[in-house]
Amino acid sequence: MGNKLHLTKIKKGLARYAALMLAAGLSLSVSAVEYAANFKGTDINEFINIVGKNLNKTIIIDPNVRGNINVRSYELMDESLYYQFFLNVLEVYGYSVTEMESGVLKVVRSSDGKKGNVPLVAGEEMGNGDVMVTRVVRVKNVSVQELGPLIRQFSDQKDGGHVTNLNSANVMMLTGHAASVNRLVDIIKSVDQAGDKRVDIVKLNHATADDVVTVVDNIYKDSGKGAIPDFLIPKVVADSRTNSIIVSGESQARSRATELIKRLDNELENQGNTKVFYLNYAKADDLVKVLQGVSKTLQEDAQGGANNTRSRTNKNETSIEAHQDSNSLVITAQPDTMRSLSQVIEKLDIRRAQVLVEAIVVEVFESDGINFGLQWISEQGGMLQFNNGSTVPIGSLAVAAEQARDKTVTKTITGQNTELKEYDETIEGDLGPLGQLLGGVNGLAMGIIKNDWGAIVQAISSDTKSNILATPSVTTMDNEEASMIVGQEVPVITGSTSGDNNSNPFQTVDRQEVGIKLKVTPQINDGSAVQLTIEQEVSSVSGATAVDIAVNKRAINTTVIADDGGMVILGGLIDEDVQESVSKVPLLGDIPVLGHLFKSTGTTKRKRNLLVFIRPTIIRDSHSMNKLSHSKYNFIRTEQQIQQDDGIDLMPFEQTPVLPEWNDELVLPPTYEEYLNEQNNNERNNDD
Repeated sequence: MGNKLHLTKIKKGLARYAALMLAAGLSLSVSAVEYAANFKGTDINEFINIVGKNLNKTIIIDPNVRGNINVRSYELMDESLYYQFFLNVLEVYGYSVTEMESGVLKVVRSSDGKKGNVPLVAGEEMGNGDVMVTRVVRVKNVSVQELGPLIRQFSDQKDGGHVTNLNSANVMMLTGHAASVNRLVDIIKSVDQAGDKRVDIVKLNHATADDVVTVVDNIYKDSGKGAIPDFLIPKVVADSRTNSIIVSGESQARSRATELIKRLDNELENQGNTKVFYLNYAKADDLVKVLQGVSKTLQEDAQGGANNTRSRTNKNETSIEAHQDSNSLVITAQPDTMRSLSQVIEKLDIRRAQVLVEAIVVEVFESDGINFGLQWISEQGGMLQFNNGSTVPIGSLAVAAEQARDKTVTKTITGQNTELKEYDETIEGDLGPLGQLLGGVNGLAMGIIKNDWGAIVQAISSDTKSNILATPSVTTMDNEEASMIVGQEVPVITGSTSGDNNSNPFQTVDRQEVGIKLKVTPQINDGSAVQLTIEQEVSSVSGATAVDIAVNKRAINTTVIADDGGMVILGGLIDEDVQESVSKVPLLGDIPVLGHLFKSTGTTKRKRNLLVFIRPTIIRDSHSMNKLSHSKYNFIRTEQQIQQDDGIDLMPFEQTPVLPEWNDELVLPPTYEEYLNEQNNNERNNDD
């Protein structure tokens, strides 16, 4: 019974296999193998196994491959066509075949095919049919960044196709069924065609190249968006040196642009051409002389060419006038001369660089002096007296002291009876001479009177130090002189007359500037160097003389070259003076130690040192100027805040003024009027 059952199962299996083979339509011939296919409701895995066996190929089936197929072939197929038929059936049902290098086939869902080990094909091995492949296409004439979105619209992305691009190498990578990938490659090759890169050069005879280019650009720009395709819009560039126009683009675009340029290049109806040039930085009056010299040279060159027909017909002279109110130039000239003058104006009307010149002036004055002297006098007539340095003579002091003493005088009065009466009257002494002498005493003065002898000792030591520091700074344009002074004007007598019989005396007085003066002319050289012509002066009033006042003056006139932001020193030690005076009694004044009782000494040492430091800073744009102004402004404001924190002595509740805060470097601070209005508004709001 068991054997019969087993034989029954074998017979059924053979019958089923025979039916499938019959359904596949397998037929053998003497010359070749041909296949016919007829599958109805067949499991797709069974279909893959039958094809793999017929083609003698090893096929790996993904577990996600499920379903039944219905397909029928009405013609016999050879092995190659039968294999493509197999790929087409799987592609229709959403599956793809990946052929490995070993010849093994993998059947997966089309959406997962691009993630697998898809073979990279190139050249003759590009693949065919619905097998999954990857190709790398190098694009030569167009940008893959713009071509990528267009190609993705034609790719079979739902069936595992994938398109990506590498912008840096300008290549595209395509993954999908071989037939679809080959189709995309053909589309890319059709689009990746080199355009017409030839250029035409149009030489102008009458018009200016820049003007014609502006007109042509405006014509195509004003045509409206989309009115003319981009590839039909030519590119025109002016060559001012040769007064030519370079035209590039497609042949028809170049032809239209060239024709338009030639029509615009017509000779003017009149012999002159007038243009107005509005200047941005230069002064119109300054450019007139330069342009007149240039136009004169151009006319001489034109007249020298005897074979030039246009030169012989150019009889009109060039007119160049300046309009000061609008800072503009009005020029009437022939087109060729106008072009040359226009280029000169363009080169000269530029923003000139400025130079910030910061100076530090330091004047150090030191003076030391020592005086010592001993004087004595005797009522009997002996005296030791010195009059050097600041020593007050003892003889003059003795006489002045005698005049300052009160005196008693006896006077006699005669009465009516001719009787004589005597009385004593005290007369006060004159303190004026003594006070005048004592007012001249400087330092220590000590005197002693003993019996008929008197002595006075005077000693003084002086130490004077002064330090004058000034930091003037001035900003000026390149090659423009700038000057500043911090000081005062001092009256100086320049002449006088008493008139006839001294009836109408008068004096003539002039004003002289005394203080710190700085005059500088910077010249910016190529690179970052600045040539400075500097006149630096430091003056002060030293005192009055018998004629007028005496003025101390130290001046430096020099020309130096400094780097941008570099420091240059201009001055140094000016003078050093040492003076020593000794007045003594011969022989006695030479005795060691005791000799000081018979002499008077005075020593003075003076040294004056002037240092001047200069630092130029080149300012080429408004941003640099605003940055420096912002820094200076905040420095002054910080100093005011420090003074406000310290307060005012004897006025503790008084506030010192402080500049408003300026944080934004690109916004100027408010004006003084705006600041006052703001303060008044705040006070009104507080009162309300």
